[in-house]
Amino acid sequence: MATQDQTQNRPSTQPQSTLNLNSIMIGSAQAQVLADFYAKVFGRPADMNDGGYWGWKVGNTYLTVGKHSEIQGQAKEPARVMLNFETNAVREEFARLKQLGVKVVKEPYDMEGGWIATLADPDGNFLQLMSPFEM
Repeated sequence: MATQDQTQNRPSTQPQSTLNLNSIMIGSAQAQVLADFYAKVFGRPADMNDGGYWGWKVGNTYLTVGKHSEIQGQAKEPARVMLNFETNAVREEFARLKQLGVKVVKEPYDMEGGWIATLADPDGNFLQLMSPFEM
């Protein structure tokens, strides 16, 4: 019987999807605060600013923040969806973000030869810094 690792690494016989994840939007009651926060995280202003929505091209994906009428207060389950930002400099980026006042959830730790650190944005959404890994 194949182990889970062997099963996950086996080439799929299923047809591949034509879907491409091109953006993630974070809705907020305080969109301007989140826009200012992510501008600090990325070290640059938004690539797009239109009608209360701000967006950054990050790798091959856009991260957008904007006001959403059905969102109030802090994230109720901040670990449900996490933004993972890949970097070869997890500890250095963590120190930079901590210096900027980003809320620390978990200090950098080694996980099977890679580094991970967890932080939170002003709405309480979790973001992680992660060492690159092969999939």
